[in-house]
Amino acid sequence: MHHEQHVHDTTIIGGGPAGLFATFYGGMRGMDIHLIESLPELGGQLTALYPEKYIYDVAGFPNVKAKTLVKQLEEQALAFNPSVSLDTTVSQVEKLEEKLFQITTTRGVYFSKTVIITGGVGAFQPQRLPIDNALEYEGLHLHYSVTDIETFRDKKVLISGGGDSAVDWALTLEAIAQEVTLVHRREKFRAHEQSIEQLNASSVTLTTPYVISSLSGENGELKQAEITDKDKTEGKTLDIDSLIVSHGFKSNLGPIQEWGLELQKKSIVVNSKMETNIEGIYAAGDITTHEGKVNLIALGFGEGPIAINHAKAYIDPKSKVQPKHSTSLF
Repeated sequence: MHHEQHVHDTTIIGGGPAGLFATFYGGMRGMDIHLIESLPELGGQLTALYPEKYIYDVAGFPNVKAKTLVKQLEEQALAFNPSVSLDTTVSQVEKLEEKLFQITTTRGVYFSKTVIITGGVGAFQPQRLPIDNALEYEGLHLHYSVTDIETFRDKKVLISGGGDSAVDWALTLEAIAQEVTLVHRREKFRAHEQSIEQLNASSVTLTTPYVISSLSGENGELKQAEITDKDKTEGKTLDIDSLIVSHGFKSNLGPIQEWGLELQKKSIVVNSKMETNIEGIYAAGDITTHEGKVNLIALGFGEGPIAINHAKAYIDPKSKVQPKHSTSLF
């Protein structure tokens, strides 16, 4: 049956930055690409979690909003007309024979000569605030991600967290919010040094080491947050309009764990060719681990083409792993 159906050269699972650039690069190498993304939109975490956030470590962009970067990557990725399946979750990848994989999804079964997994950190959920009534404020007043910074214009905003995301949101919202308070359970923040310098020079009110102990409001509107120090000996009541909780995300590889891939913790083990332990399956981006691995978007941009070039050579041994420079192709 599968021989009568279309067989793609490569199926890329994951439509985040690494997957989008790998899709473009596969098209540039003349490959028939199928891109599958479990979310309704392309962009992965950049779209789902922080579209309004600025990113500073992408080559060629001194700073770029996540949603702007995704738009550019999407335009680039679609240049060679790949097949794209959105809102589609892959449940199983099965090797039927040499250079033939069956990919079972929530929207049908597909076939591919090779597979490249660029699933980021897998399925992710926010670390929610462990307060009984927090759920009633979610969405309107309590946020785990920010899709529109205008939501916070002229508001009293409380941000909880001590990592890059919390610090970045504090700095971003400083210019439009009435006031911004950043509360963290430790004395020191875990963000980039440059960001912490900016934070210390900003008008953001820093409250450490404190945690949010309770929330209160009227008619479903959040009005106040009670915070206490880590020893629970001192408390403060803050008048707020909005709360952003940036305590990180829990990731889950989901069905990927059942595909027979070699895993190390929650990452797929690859070699220098981005090959997994299953011939014909490659991986790139944050979902991978290898010696010297650093989780940066920039590294994912490099790993994607490595996977594509070796997948190309696997399909057609006569093709070159090292292609021509892009300037000679356009």
